[in-house]
This record gives sequence, C-alpha cells and structure tokens, in this order.
Amino acid sequence: MYHQRTHSLTPGLLLLLTSLLTIVGCKPEVKEDNGIPLPVKTLSGQVAANTFQYLGSVEGIEDVEIRPQVDGILEEIYVDEGDFVNKGQPLFKINAQPYIEDLKNAQANVALERAKLRKAKTELDRLQPLIDNEVISEVQMKTAEADYEIAQASLEKAQAIEANMQIKLGFTTINAPVSGFIGRFTKSVGNVIKKTDSDPLTVLSNVSKIYVYFSMSESDYLYYSRMKNDSTSKKISPDVKLILADGHEYEHTGRIDANSGQINRSTGSITLRAVFNNPDTLLRSGNTGKILMEQIYPNAILIPQSAAISIQDKKFVFILDSGNLTLRKEIQIEGISGKDYIIANNSLSENDRIVTAGLNKLTDSIKINPIKSGSLLTTN
Repeated sequence: MYHQRTHSLTPGLLLLLTSLLTIVGCKPEVKEDNGIPLPVKTLSGQVAANTFQYLGSVEGIEDVEIRPQVDGILEEIYVDEGDFVNKGQPLFKINAQPYIEDLKNAQANVALERAKLRKAKTELDRLQPLIDNEVISEVQMKTAEADYEIAQASLEKAQAIEANMQIKLGFTTINAPVSGFIGRFTKSVGNVIKKTDSDPLTVLSNVSKIYVYFSMSESDYLYYSRMKNDSTSKKISPDVKLILADGHEYEHTGRIDANSGQINRSTGSITLRAVFNNPDTLLRSGNTGKILMEQIYPNAILIPQSAAISIQDKKFVFILDSGNLTLRKEIQIEGISGKDYIIANNSLSENDRIVTAGLNKLTDSIKINPIKSGSLLTTN
C-alpha cells in the first residue's frame, strides 16, 4: 500500500519564485528607430516665373531740347522749372526790337520793288502800240520786257526777305513744341542767347508715356529672341515689369517695342526699349530702375534654395526612398523663381520627397523621420 506525499512550498521559496517572475516581466522594450526628424517636402508641379533683371534708364516719349532760333537778349521767362506746359504755350521772350526794325526795312523794300514793277509795266504798255505800228525797233521792246521781268523778280526777292524777317520776329517768342514738363534753365533773364549755344535753354519732356532703355548681353538677346515666339510652355511673357529705385514695383506693366538693331562690339550687348503708360506722371526723364522679364512655367518643379547643397560647380539634393532612407542626387537648375530653384531636365519628378533642412548632417542611407509644418508625417 502506497501513501501519497504532499509537498508544501516554504515561504522563502515562494518569495524567490515571485522575484524571478517579476524580473522576467520587467524586461525593457526595444524601441523602433524612426530616424532623424527633419523637414521634408513632397514635390508637385506649379506655376513659376523665371525672372531676368536689367538696369534701365527712363526717358519721356518726347524729350525736346528748347533752343533759340535767333540771337538776342533773353527778356522774359514765362514759366518755372518743373512746370507742366501745353503745346504752343509761350516759354521765353527774346528782345524783339531789332527784328521789328528789320521787318519794317523789308516791308519798305517790298513797297519800293512793287513801285518799280508798276513803272516797268507802264513803260511796257506805252511801247506796245509803237512796236505794233513799227515806230520803234523790236530791240527796244525786248529791252522793256526784260526790265519788267527784272522788276518782277526783284519784288519776289523783297517779298521773300520780308517773309524771312517775319519768321525771325516770330522766333523771338519761344513756344512749347509739345506738352510736357519743363526742365532746368541754363540761362536767366538778361543773358545773351545765340543759336550756336552748346546748351539748350531747357529740355521739355512729354512723360504721358515713358521709355525705359536697357541693355542685355548677346547670349541673353539670342535666348530672348528664340523664347519670345516659342510655342512651348517656356515662352517669355511679352509684358515686362519695372522695379523703381526705392525697390517698389511700378503699378503699370510695359512692353518691349524696339531694339537698337546692332550689337555693340565694345560691350557685346544690345540696347532694347520698353514703353510704359505713365498717367500719373510719377516717372520723369532721368529716373532709373530695373526691367524684369519673366519666363512663365505653368507646371514647374520648384525646390527651396536651402534644400540644395553645392559641391564644386554642381548642386545636389537628398531625396527619400520608400523606407525614408536618404539618397544624394545631382540636379540641374534652369532658373530662379522667388526663393526657389526651377528644376530642369527632369532632374526631379512630382511626388519625389526631398529633405529641406539639416543637410550638413546627411549622407546616403540615413533614415529620416519626415516632419512637415512641425508635425510628424504618418508613414506606412
């Protein structure tokens, strides 16, 4: 007959077993490595403009030098510097007295020559019956006819001199040839002014529209010439913008309407002209600014300039693969739009992901924990 023995656990043994179970249950959990948290941008096509800037100088559509047509003493100035004047408005008055006397003398000569002509006509009329009746010789008649023609020519000459004196008298009042703004005066009342003076009395500028002249290199001009008529999406916009000296953009757009037609051999550049409306006459001759030409890309791939690193003469970005591992990739830059690079030659594609900051920490195959706008992105 067998007896079953019952084994009981002592308190010490129970404590030992409990401690072992606790140690096993508290083994630290191994966390997954999500990578370095850095901002990442997913690329997409968007409208962009590649800009070209050129220094320009402003001129009115009509900049007219006001010069005297006759010599004399400047007697009056009817306007002030900076005034707006209308076409035909008097500007300056030259002492007219010498020209009045010249005109009177010319008018007297006309009267004298007209009297001589009448006398010659009377003599011719007197001789005509005598020649008809063969009382006098034909030679006498021809002499009388010649005297009449001489008198007639002398009268015409005197009349031409009178007209010329009348014109010179009119030139003693200098009128505005166009509407516009008066520039600085180079002479004051009392000065003798002459037709041969090197400097004009002033310059009158019509600035209802303004021209902006600017130069570009030969290579830029060839590119512009090709792209302005390009049928692809990279056509250069026919409209140009003007950045004023204070950095503000002029509110009206302009258009290029002319070029000099020749490349300057000494500078290798060509001058172009853009025309802008100037209804408020904000711009005046002598202003400076920058012409902005834009090449529009309707579906460009843009990356922040900070997302690219330069190695020698090449540029690279770090793209992420499906496992968020970095890969350094060379890119081609076609232009700049604002603070972004325009990517060329399909260097990058839509939906590519690039790291936009912290590039100095990266090499190939570094795992990234993508961040966008301060929030962790959910990745599968």
